[in-house]
Amino acid sequence: MKFKLIANLTLAFLTIAGAVNAQQDNPPPVAPNTKYDYHETFGPPFFTKNGNEFRAADGAPGPKYWQNRADYQLSAKLNDQTNEITGSEVLTYTNNSPQKLGFLWMNLEQNLFKQDSRGTAIVPLEGNPPKLNSRNWGRGQVFDAGFKIKSVKLVGEKGGETDIKFLVTDTRMQLFLPKDVNPNGGQIKLKIEYSFISPDYGSDRMGIQETKNGKIFQVAQWYPRMCVYDDVEGWNTIPYTGPGEFYLEYGDFDLTITAPANHIVVASGELMNPQDVYTPEQLKRWAEAEKSEKTVVIRSASEVTEASSRPAGKKELTWHFKIKNARDASWASSAAFIIDAAKMDLPSGKKSIAISAYPVESDGNDAWGRSTEYVKKSIEFNSKQWFEFPYPAATAVAGIVGGMEYPGIVFCGYKAKKGSLWGVNDHEFGHTWFPMIVGSNERLYGWMDEGFNTFINTLSTADFNNGEYARKPMDVEKAGAAVTNPALEPVLSQPANLKERNTGILLYFKPGMGLTMLREQILGHERFDFAFRTYIDHWAFKHPTPDDFFRTMENASGESLQWFWRGWFLNNWRLDVAVRDVKYLDNDPSKGALITIDNLEKMAMPVTLEIKTVSGKTDRVNLPVEIWERNSTWTFKYPSTEEIQSVTYDPDKVMPDYNPDNNVWTKK
Repeated sequence: MKFKLIANLTLAFLTIAGAVNAQQDNPPPVAPNTKYDYHETFGPPFFTKNGNEFRAADGAPGPKYWQNRADYQLSAKLNDQTNEITGSEVLTYTNNSPQKLGFLWMNLEQNLFKQDSRGTAIVPLEGNPPKLNSRNWGRGQVFDAGFKIKSVKLVGEKGGETDIKFLVTDTRMQLFLPKDVNPNGGQIKLKIEYSFISPDYGSDRMGIQETKNGKIFQVAQWYPRMCVYDDVEGWNTIPYTGPGEFYLEYGDFDLTITAPANHIVVASGELMNPQDVYTPEQLKRWAEAEKSEKTVVIRSASEVTEASSRPAGKKELTWHFKIKNARDASWASSAAFIIDAAKMDLPSGKKSIAISAYPVESDGNDAWGRSTEYVKKSIEFNSKQWFEFPYPAATAVAGIVGGMEYPGIVFCGYKAKKGSLWGVNDHEFGHTWFPMIVGSNERLYGWMDEGFNTFINTLSTADFNNGEYARKPMDVEKAGAAVTNPALEPVLSQPANLKERNTGILLYFKPGMGLTMLREQILGHERFDFAFRTYIDHWAFKHPTPDDFFRTMENASGESLQWFWRGWFLNNWRLDVAVRDVKYLDNDPSKGALITIDNLEKMAMPVTLEIKTVSGKTDRVNLPVEIWERNSTWTFKYPSTEEIQSVTYDPDKVMPDYNPDNNVWTKK
């Protein structure tokens, strides 16, 4: 029995060895001068860890997924002469993690503007003589910048307050607790008193615009905010240096803003006391706007300078807003605001309203006079297409900020007009879905909000007003050469780890272009849209990672896309497919043609070929990406009945092939 087993194994080995020798004598064809390695592109493993009870293998939150919660009561007072904002914050923090927490971390983003901040230190010089880079985002203003933390107190169950030791390090603050916050639902309540002076131009996130009727204050990063504690990184304490944006916990916000009585204040969420801050006539107009498909002017350009357009008899007014299940809240205040509004039609019938606030310099039907129309149509489209808008109001504010998003409110440039205003309103409110609803980590993965939003903007723009601002179809071939330039970093890079000149391509354009290719060329509309909606639904008001996105798209579409993630996101690979040769069976075109194509670079993609015969007939052949799964060259039989005049790879220029010179074979 033992001898027989050894004999059989020996025979099997000799058979295998013979096959290997035969392969060496007749090796499989390899494309000449290729950089393509099929095992690098298609080989395992892409996912380096298995799904678990917190994050499932199909990309959904696992049965024990948890995230912590931060509820805020915020009060602020604006001094429009000194630009100082004085604030009080009551924070209720819930620890849903399985770990007890003996200390907490908070973000202090206003400290970016201090002269000794890390963000200021890394601003490069340029020119001769050298000066601060033109893209320094306002980190050159010399003023009394940063948060002044007056006190941090622990609020007891019976209302007593105890001072807590805290340590400020650049844009973060560590709180040392006298007692651990218990896991699985333990809570702590803190009270923080603080103040800061607003920068004139705050990293294009906030700032102050001078107008002939007064300053416009766009106010953000205006209170100490909880750092996220999650199952991926623990405490997320990467300092804020400017390029990366934010990563925040969800909770309910109750905010009161006290401003000069001649100001109008707009903010995230629903205004709770309109009767205290608007005139009786304006309240009637608000009631009309809430039912109107067309824009209703609440305070007109001619009324801005009229004292009667504000409640009489007070020096200050306090505005009260609430927004629920949000990751942040922001506001704006000015005596210069024109205000208009219209209702938004959401799929469920839920009530919401589009609002615009802008100065007379921005008025006009070619400019901000159409802003509310733009906000309404953008949000209505994305609510129907992806996930319903979750907030009671959506307010666009014109000012110094070119474009920045917050829950229920966005800041856009006051000079924007026509298509550029549509574009910035559409983009900033597109951020409602990424990252306001799908709460990805912008500090680490800027492409997961900017790129995804850039993609959905292409669809909303094509839809708006029968394509009023629709763009011409992209020449993906030409764009592909730019976005796969070897000098670029991979998309999967931390924003602060990218050259500033590359952020537009790598955070916005390239990932957006990748999703378009996935929808148009790889999965098709129905499969892509279902998978993308599934991702949004899985991670609405939660914290996904790139793996959660990749896994969801694969599981919901039923397609392994690891070759695509590797080439387009994880690496900066290029695509170069060449049509090498056409031969005929028995040298007879009527018996069929053998067409050979080569993959010369590292990326793989499905293939479309246009075949034209000498009589002028054209045909298309589509080959799946799997032809490159174990080959760098591919020959297939085409059932020709006459000579072929030309074979063209990617005839519609929808693939990012950077070298079009070898895309066409022509009969000699």
